[in-house]
Amino acid sequence: MSTLAEPSHPTVADFHRVNRGGGLFSESVSQWIGAVFALVAQRLGLRPTALTITNLLLGLATSATVVALAGPVAAGEVPAWVVGLLALVGWQLAYALDCADGQLARVTGQGSAAGARVDVLCDVAAQIALVAALSATAVAQHPTMPTWLVAAFAGTWMVNLVTSVMQSGPNAASMVTSTSLPVRLVKLVRDYGAVIFVAALVLALAPALTFWAIVAFTVINGGFLLASITFSARASL
Repeated sequence: MSTLAEPSHPTVADFHRVNRGGGLFSESVSQWIGAVFALVAQRLGLRPTALTITNLLLGLATSATVVALAGPVAAGEVPAWVVGLLALVGWQLAYALDCADGQLARVTGQGSAAGARVDVLCDVAAQIALVAALSATAVAQHPTMPTWLVAAFAGTWMVNLVTSVMQSGPNAASMVTSTSLPVRLVKLVRDYGAVIFVAALVLALAPALTFWAIVAFTVINGGFLLASITFSARASL
């Protein structure tokens, strides 16, 4: 963790400096927005968990709205771009708050084991809601969508969260360690900030394609899970 030049008066750059990455999109966009949120929270005397809970509430509210409007959008009663714009803003701001809580904790020394647990649990809840929103949209657009595909999508989506948790702590390890630009561009398919950005664009511009987005996410995350198992098994042997 970087040492601040002025610990009592950190800047946006100071907060961004201690971010934990997340991918090319997240570091270039989400973490910077998060740094602004962290600065404001620090000036207001808020604790990191306050940002974590706000992230959860905003994420749940956004996803619940997408679920509620999935049917009306499919029926042509509500413009798709309205829901897509709501999802884009809501999900991105929620994720930025998720980035901000860690930055605030590290810069101000307010980190704790309990806070880290709350952060992970809120991430799980928010991502369950996101999966529900995308699934509801896909089913509304394609009523004959196989239930096993929805289940596979939901199950493999959690690979993102599990592997993220496994890459922290004393036994942290990454299957793809290269930080070259080509590799980082390829890894955008698993950058959460980029993923929710693309998902919102699909909801706004072509909600019928949500079905194929779910197929793509299932294949990518399932493939990454199998590759991770293979990689870890070879390392253990």
